[in-house]
Amino acid sequence: MFAVVKSGGKQYRVEEGQELVVDRLDGEVGDTVELPVGFSVDEGGFDLGEKNARVEILEHLRGDKIYVYKYKPKKDYRKKTGHRQELTRVRVLEVSDGS
Repeated sequence: MFAVVKSGGKQYRVEEGQELVVDRLDGEVGDTVELPVGFSVDEGGFDLGEKNARVEILEHLRGDKIYVYKYKPKKDYRKKTGHRQELTRVRVLEVSDGS
């Protein structure tokens, strides 16, 4: 069985017990958070019902540094900036009904 969960404007295909890295979630390490499920698939077919996936927060981390460099030729304009995305590593505990 797998499900598609939504987090941070993105969708992830997950199974129970799987670990994945998503955009930063509110909560402390060890907390459990529920993420909405778009749909789930099992032996009997697929389900579009209102479900939630319960995940455990394993750690908060930051992604690799990304450099952005802008310039305009012949105008002495150069700008270099960097960005590091805030991320959270989670483990999927279960996919259950939303009720």
